[in-house]
Formats: sequence, structure tokens, C-alpha cells
Amino acid sequence: MTYSRITGTGSYLPEKVVTNHDLEKTMETSDQWIRDRTGIKRRHIAADGETTSDLAVHAAEQAIDAAGIKVDDIDLIVVATTTPDKIFPATACTVQRKLGSSGCGAFDVQAVCSGFVYALDVADRHIRTGGGKTVLVIGAETLSRIVDWEDRTTAVLFGDGAGAVILQATDEQGIISTHIHSDGRHEELLHVPQGASQGYDQTRAGGAYIQMNGNAVFRKAVGALDSISRETLAGNNVAHGDLDWLVPHQANMRIITAAANKLRMPLERVIVTVDEHANTSAASIPLALDIAVRDGRIKRGQLVLLGAFGAGFTWGSALLRY
Repeated sequence: MTYSRITGTGSYLPEKVVTNHDLEKTMETSDQWIRDRTGIKRRHIAADGETTSDLAVHAAEQAIDAAGIKVDDIDLIVVATTTPDKIFPATACTVQRKLGSSGCGAFDVQAVCSGFVYALDVADRHIRTGGGKTVLVIGAETLSRIVDWEDRTTAVLFGDGAGAVILQATDEQGIISTHIHSDGRHEELLHVPQGASQGYDQTRAGGAYIQMNGNAVFRKAVGALDSISRETLAGNNVAHGDLDWLVPHQANMRIITAAANKLRMPLERVIVTVDEHANTSAASIPLALDIAVRDGRIKRGQLVLLGAFGAGFTWGSALLRY
């Protein structure tokens, strides 16, 4: 039987750093206020002219190198992003060109903060059904482009970054299962109210920026992460104590802590990086995964649960043997 397994990881954060103290100078907030409510200390911001595909390529090159493969070995490129370089072509096609690849399939997946898990679901099924042997999966965002930097309820939460994995065919179980869900009824609790088909008008209330009902999103996020984790563990006959690591979407520390408590996972077994880069949407899980792999916390053979929640609302999980 054919399975897929992560054979390489990579990540990238832009050089520019904006700390909480920097935000104190431009809006009514404080480092203490931000830390108490989110756990975030700083966020990385893409430089002028630095695009989502640029961030994605940096992360992809690390993952390719870690997997010990060549660009020509890649059969498919899937990029999860809500901040594409252009309306079209897909950012994945731009990444393909910048990597020096051609011929393989390349497309984007848009599920906001759940995007990487959705993309991993697609890539895993592609390999399992014989569509290819090697897939590059990337989560990359330049959320700073759609943040209203005068709105402290959202500006403090988001940052830019990218994470990537190489998924390859194997006869040993790697990705055990993936689970994805959505509920479009809650669209306006977390959204950007404008788009290509509606037209862009920055004079309208909110402009083309992120708008969020924070309290409602918190409640939905904690509930969804709890339900998807239970669904995944029950579906695979896995007990909470069997997990080595939980790698949740890095939205804010309150959501991560609440989700871990419901799963009865001590924080010592939860990968947390949100303090260093804020919410990077589709990039946050592969970023956290790569950091934990490279610093030696996540080791080969360990059982890892990925869990995500995002606008839509979307949510999803992946259970894997690293």
C-alpha cells in the first residue's frame, strides 16, 4: 500500500521585525496588553516589494534541501495562501518559476488559517492514488498587506511568513489521516469584506482589510479544535496519551492553551511559536513544525497531531507519524 510521508521541512520569516513596543508608538496599546491577551511579542513584516511567493520560495528551498531531492523530482506544487501575489496566475505557478521548475502541476488552496492542512489533505490523496511520488506543500502569507494598522484589535495579531514540507510516497505510514470541515454561515465573524468580484473601494467602511469579532472567533476556534481533535483520535483509535506532540495553528496563546487543555495535552508537548511571529495564517503550522523539527523536539517516529481553524469558518487536522 502507498502512503505519504514528510521527508523535509522548511520555513522563512522576513527580516523586518515589529515588536509590541513598536506598536505602542503608533496606536493605543501596550506590550503588556498584547502579551496578556495573545502571548505575542513580535511579528515579522515583508519588505516593500517582497511578495508571498518570495517567502514561499525561501521555505521551499529549505524543505527541498532537507529532503535531499532536486527540484525536478517534484510532481506537484500546492500553495496554501489567502494573500496571493496576483489575482492570477496562482502563486504556486510563480513559485514554480522561481524554483526553476516546469511541467509539474501547480495550484493554490484558499482556506485561510486552515489552508496548510487542506493542502496537506490534497497532497496526501494525490500520492495515495498514484498521482505522483513527490509533492511540495507550502503555506505562505503576507497578511501585513491586508491589516489595518490603525485597528489595534487586528493589527497586533498578524504577521508574515512561510513554511513548507516535502511529501513523498512510501510504503511506511506517515500521514495517517486528514480531516477537513467548513461552515460558511459564520463568514462575517472573520473576513475581508471586499474582493475581485465585488470590487475594491477603500472609502467603504473597513476597506479591504481584515475584520474580526474576536470573542466569537475565540469560542468557535476552541470548540472546533476540540471537536476535530476528538474526531481524529477516535477515528484512528488513538488515545490522548499516545500523542507525542500537538502542533496547533498559531493564532494566539489563549486559543492554544484552551485547545490543549480540552485535549488534556500538557503545554510541554505543544509546539508554540506564536510569540515570535504572531498569526501567519496558512504558514503557521508548517512554520511551527519546521522549527520543532530543526531544534530536535520532534523526532522521527513520533506521533504528531496538527490542528487548524480559520475564517470561513474552516477547520481541519492531520495525524501523522513523523
